[in-house]
Amino acid sequence: MSISLTDRTIVKRLIAIGSDSLCYEGTGVSAGTLVKLDNSDGDIDTSNYLEMCEAYQKVFIVNGTNLKVADFVNIKITTDDILPADKTIPLKGDILTGGTSEAKMVVDFITATDGACSIYGYRTTDETFADTETVTGTNDNGDISFELNANETSGPLWYDWTVYSGDTTNYGTLPEQAYLIALYRGRVVVSGDFQHPHQWWMSKIGDPWNYNTAGTDTIDAVTHTNSDVGELGDIVTVLISYKDDFLIFGCANSIWVMVGDPRAQGQLAEMSLTTGIWGSRSWCFDSNNNFYFLGNNGIYKVAVSESFGAPENISQLALPNFIADWDLDKSLHRVSMAFDPARNGILICKTTLADGTNSNYFYSLTTGGFYPETYPKECAAYSLFYYPANDDTYKNLLVGCTDGYIREFLDSEKDDDIGDTNEAISSYVVLPIKLIAENEDKEGKLLWLNGVTAGGASGGDFLDSDSVDWSIYVGDDAETVLEDIKDGAIAFATGTWSGTGKQSKSRMKARGTYIGIKLANSTASETWAINKIFGEVKSAGRLK
Repeated sequence: MSISLTDRTIVKRLIAIGSDSLCYEGTGVSAGTLVKLDNSDGDIDTSNYLEMCEAYQKVFIVNGTNLKVADFVNIKITTDDILPADKTIPLKGDILTGGTSEAKMVVDFITATDGACSIYGYRTTDETFADTETVTGTNDNGDISFELNANETSGPLWYDWTVYSGDTTNYGTLPEQAYLIALYRGRVVVSGDFQHPHQWWMSKIGDPWNYNTAGTDTIDAVTHTNSDVGELGDIVTVLISYKDDFLIFGCANSIWVMVGDPRAQGQLAEMSLTTGIWGSRSWCFDSNNNFYFLGNNGIYKVAVSESFGAPENISQLALPNFIADWDLDKSLHRVSMAFDPARNGILICKTTLADGTNSNYFYSLTTGGFYPETYPKECAAYSLFYYPANDDTYKNLLVGCTDGYIREFLDSEKDDDIGDTNEAISSYVVLPIKLIAENEDKEGKLLWLNGVTAGGASGGDFLDSDSVDWSIYVGDDAETVLEDIKDGAIAFATGTWSGTGKQSKSRMKARGTYIGIKLANSTASETWAINKIFGEVKSAGRLK
């Protein structure tokens, strides 16, 4: 299940792509319920790359040679002959009137210049168009008149995305295939043609059906060949529109930023010549206008401003082998990133498309730490989207999963939902490895350990902690201790704290120079939290 943007123009509406059709959050149904747009059934190839963007109360979808529109504002009327003798075709913005019904609509798009034709537009009256009535209008080219062959069809509607009326002479052409799309300054921007990977196309401002770049007006369509900006010298991997301020071209090995409009002294400036952006979904913005992305050597951050600085690799120290550890392959993996305002962090998800194997990190903006996470294969992230629903109950980071479900993170749940059953969450934390001797030439001895689990007080919004399993590791150097924990070696001592509050002392004689403590819980329907850990250490003499 892939998740796209909401359509905020009509209502905050969730749009999602399922295995072979488009679904949307309908009106008049239970909140959060998705309705399948029937005409989209089998019309999308989700085994291929797919992106979409919202524009003009529609969703435009690029799926290789499949270019589609999900229309949430217009109605459709149809005729067997759009161009009777001595008449002219309706143009975008023309007003059409039903001769019998007196219904009126503003034309948005038509599919043909002659013969059978579908006309899409916004109806401005309560009256609806009826079968066999004659529809009329006028424009600078003459009179419009044609007979309907059916009653109007109400939306949402699903149809092919082409230039207006298919007239390439007057309206230009879309690329033969596209995999990238964005809305920038009123232009629908497409790229990702495998035959022309360096190129980009922009529609006329306010007109997603017009890609005629031969015009000279500043609002006309534009492409790399007829603008001062020109063609990029790198393969485009992602289009990212930041409001109407910037358009970021993420490339394989570089990043470029378009400032302004390419037909009105717009400029293209480099953000980086040393890293690109890995994929079309491997980026996000936080609430402080910082831009994060997966680059060639890790996770990068750059502040959004009039002049971008050099991207900073924020994972270089915390995760020095980020790219090597993940062993990324674009033919096998999808990487998605999203900012989660509720938890103040960035979720970074790598999913193997074939079987749902996954590896993920939560980057906390509060602590600056990267926290590894692994989900059941059914719950692996195929896409991420923070859904700003009208109802606060439904505001959350949504995860479109490999099994077709849309899931969310809930602090109140103690197990992972994998459909008909639940799966226990295995969680652990390793405290910083500590020197327990006077120096590295000596040893220390942990005599006892104790902890204070969270909860126990009356009232409050948080649940009491369930049991906590603890393990003690000691060694002559910090690296040995860390490797033992990572490799699952036998711990020096183990135990379990149950209930809430201060626990009983666990006595031991854990001797070494360094000590590591691992806390964990893998029990179904349990969660845990620690307020404090403390113990007694004394010198044990020189290291032998």
